Amino acid sequence: QVQLVESGGGLVQAGGSLRLSCAASGGTFSNYAMGWFRQAPGKEREFVAARSWSGGGTSYADSVRGRFTMSRDNARNTVSLQMNSLKPEDTAVYYCAAGAWGAGRGISTEYNYWGQGTQVTVSS
Repeated sequence: QVQLVESGGGLVQAGGSLRLSCAASGGTFSNYAMGWFRQAPGKEREFVAARSWSGGGTSYADSVRGRFTMSRDNARNTVSLQMNSLKPEDTAVYYCAAGAWGAGRGISTEYNYWGQGTQVTVSS
């Protein structure tokens, strides 16, 4: 059983930055694809960024590419999401997710474990 705990959310003005972190425990971290998803009020959960268990590049949603950067540290069992040039439409609850032997794609059903989420609010 993998436990995921997100942190770093908050309120920021448009154009500002936030850094989200996700700490994992209870499993072999390097065996898991890690992803970030978000859900805005009244909308479905959507993919933000992900990296496969085997390394390689990071996948990003078109809406965040060039503004958000995901990184993972297998030695510390953490992933982070650096969010720059934030827009009001980035306002959502952000979730960290882990998928065993996953390809690091934006398909939510490929992720077995989810964190509780952290709120990000961007004011205009």
